[in-house]
Amino acid sequence: MTALDVFWVGLGGGLGSLLRWWIGLRVARLYKGPLPLATLLINVSGAFVIGYLSILFSVDWRDRYGDMLNAAVLTGILGGYTTFSSMQLDASKLAKAKDRAWAAGYLILSVLVGLAAAAFGAWLAR
Repeated sequence: MTALDVFWVGLGGGLGSLLRWWIGLRVARLYKGPLPLATLLINVSGAFVIGYLSILFSVDWRDRYGDMLNAAVLTGILGGYTTFSSMQLDASKLAKAKDRAWAAGYLILSVLVGLAAAAFGAWLAR
C-alpha cells in the first residue's frame, strides 16, 4: 500500500459518500413511506455496479484492492456509496417503532434484491 493508494481510496470514498448523501436527499423529498427506500435503492444500485465492474475489470473478490482503478472505484467510490451500516440502523429504527415485520422484510428484501442486482450486473458484464 502506498500513499497514492490511500489517496485514491479516500478520494473515491468521499465522492461515493457525497453521491449517497445527494441521492438520499432527493429520495427523501419524493418518498415519505414506511420503508427506508433511499438506502435500499443506493445499496441495490451499488451492488449492481460492483457486480458489473468486477467482471468488467476481471477482479477476484480476494484481490479487489489491488490496482489504482480497483482501489478508487470499487473500494473507494462504491464502498463510500453503498452503506451496510445505514441499512442496519434503518432496520433497528423500524424494529424500535414496533414495525418488526417491516424491519425483517426490509432486511430480507435488501439482501435478496442486492444479491440479485450484483448477479445481474455480473451477468450483463459477461
